[in-house]
Formats: sequence, C-alpha cells, structure tokens
Amino acid sequence: MSGKLTFTMIKPDAVANGHIGKIIDHIIGKGFKIVAMKYTKLSEEKAGEFYGIHRERPFFKDLVSFMTSGPIVAAVLEKENAVADFRDVIGATDPTKATPGTIRNLYAKSIDANAVHGSDSDENAANEASFFFTAFERF
Repeated sequence: MSGKLTFTMIKPDAVANGHIGKIIDHIIGKGFKIVAMKYTKLSEEKAGEFYGIHRERPFFKDLVSFMTSGPIVAAVLEKENAVADFRDVIGATDPTKATPGTIRNLYAKSIDANAVHGSDSDENAANEASFFFTAFERF
C-alpha cells in the first residue's frame, strides 16, 4: 500500500443526510479510483476496535456512540500520493476551518459529525483498509 492507497469512511451523519453519492462523486472527481467499497454498520465492539488508539481520550465513548448510530460507507481509494491528497480533499476536522470546496466544508455539520474519515499515514491506511476488507475484496 505504499503511497498509492488510502482508506475513507463516509460517517453516519453524511449517510443520514443523503450525501453518499455527492461525496463519492467528489472523490472520483479529484482523481481517486475506488478499489473497494461497502455499505455497513459498525457494532460497538468493532467501532471500539477501530478507534482503539483513542480509548483513553475523553471523547472515546461519544465517538463510538456516534460511529454506531447509523450505517457507514467504507472505501479503499487509489491514487498517487493518496493519503496526503485525500487529506487535502476532505479538509480540516473542524468544518468551520475546512477550506471552501472540501468535503467537510460542504457536507459536515460539526467537528464531531464531520462527514468523512481519512487515513493520516500510509501505515494507518493499510491497517484501516485491512480492518474492513480482505485482500479478496480489493480490486
């Protein structure tokens, strides 16, 4: 996964607000190829496992509760310099600070309900993609 792949999730807020199609279109329009994608719902156990690095943080329980509040769309994306380029496409975690035209600027409601997740490193992209998809499920 060296530099060509990243992982994203369209979070429950964006799914509930009907933004799946617009967000996927935005991602493709920025030159990313979708190599794996699924519509699913995280259990409390799986959300806790995925966000385990935040387990000791004060927001952990709220994060798990939010991420299990509805369905999500998980996807593996391909493009040169995928992680950094996708971080630019999604914008700052706080949508009020996100660059105009970024996904979070357009579709996020708050710093907590921020529409999408994007991997922050090549290593995390590989781990996050493997959490949701087997090698058999990627193209």
